[in-house]
Formats: sequence, structure tokens, C-alpha cells
Amino acid sequence: MKLTVIGAGNMGGALIKGWAKSGKVGNITIADKNEALLAQFKQDFPALQTTTDNIEAVKDADVVVLVVKPWLMKLVLAEVKHVLNLEKQIIVSDAANFTTSMLEEELGAAGQYFYVIPNIAAEFGTSMSFIAKGATASDASLKVVEDLYAIDGDTLVVGENLVGPGMMMASCGIAYVMRYIRAQMEGGCEMGFYPQQAKQIALQTMQGAVSLLKATGWHPEEAIDKVTTPGGVTIKGLNELDHAGFNSAVIRSLKAGLK
Repeated sequence: MKLTVIGAGNMGGALIKGWAKSGKVGNITIADKNEALLAQFKQDFPALQTTTDNIEAVKDADVVVLVVKPWLMKLVLAEVKHVLNLEKQIIVSDAANFTTSMLEEELGAAGQYFYVIPNIAAEFGTSMSFIAKGATASDASLKVVEDLYAIDGDTLVVGENLVGPGMMMASCGIAYVMRYIRAQMEGGCEMGFYPQQAKQIALQTMQGAVSLLKATGWHPEEAIDKVTTPGGVTIKGLNELDHAGFNSAVIRSLKAGLK
């Protein structure tokens, strides 16, 4: 399979690095206008093909993944439209809110179009990617896209109306989790730990919580009950989170980007 990725910034770069590190995608071409960035990718992953020419990049590609800013999508699509083979090529928009219907408007109604939102953990094979299939896309094409993004982490096939909420939970959500970790570190420092010690504690605690839920299948409240004793210190801390509106703040943060 020949994979072309247009856009090698933070998100595109994370996807590319995840695919390249895996060794499961044999033919990857990157297109970007930043020559220094391309040179760095070529140095780190010599097997990658790099170019500043979007038109050359998409020729003969089996899958074209567009990871550019949403306001650049129409310009890029107009540039490459005349060389795309919509009967054979799979076209994936990884641009926020640039849906399969928008791909149809720019390229034509019939095509193998997908709207996918991953996150920057793709570089380490731990992304959470939401995949929406266009109206005319085949199940065979869906399998190709699922398998591709599964290399970089977990995938979930959803209706296009759920890609936005998924983005808030898993893409924007990474930033919200980082903010919690930072707060836990600051609390640790106030209680006497050095910053790096506090970071180690926070990260291991987060990893432990995730591993526990994955291994047991428990609802989070089941796990909470295991460490919450009557009159104990855990319930006092949980009640402080509730008094501060922690749950409400998290829910509001997830919904904020959908307004």
C-alpha cells in the first residue's frame, strides 16, 4: 500500500512517526511546504519519501490522508483534484470539522471519503481515533482505514455526528488530562515533593488507574469504592472535588468546543 500524508505538523507528524516506527506501512510519502521539517523526517526515518509537491505526492497513492489546517483544506483539494483517481483512491480528512460531505463538495459526490480524528499519542501507538465513513465509501475501504489507524492506537467507527464529541473527549481531552496531571504535581510540590518526584507520582498513578480499569473492566466507581473507607482520607478528598464542581467542570470543558 502506498500511503501519502499531506501535512507533517504536530498531528500529521505524530501519525507519520507512529506508522513509520511500526514497520507495518511499507511505502509512506510525506508532503509539506516546510523543507527543514521534511529533512528532519528523512533523517529520522530514511525509508520515508518526502516532497514539497502535493500533486506528485498523491499520484498513485492508495490512501491520501490530509492533515492540514481546516482553512487550508479547500486550497489543497483544489490543487490536487485533477490528479486524484476517485474510483480507486481513499481520501481521508483529518482536519477538524472538515467532513465527508465537504470532501464531496470539493471533489465530487462519488468517492471513498472518510473523516477521521486521531490524537497526538499516535506517535506512540496509543491514539484514540474516531472514524466516520462517507456515504459512498465501501466496507472494504473502511477496513483499510481502520487497519491503518489501528497501527497508531485504538479506533472507533462512529456516525459523523459523534466525531466532534469524540474529538473533545480524546483529542482535546489529552490537554485536559495534562492539566489534571499538572495540578496533581503542583499539589505534590506544596506537600513537599520535588517537581520531578511529583511528576513521577502523578504519571504512575494515572497509568495505574488506566491499567486497573482496562484489566478488570470495572466502572470507575467500583474502583473508587475499593479505596474509599468510611471516615477515611480518600472520601474527604473526593468530597472536596465535588464541592469544587470537578465533575461539572470536566463535562463543561468537553461540551465547550461543540458550541
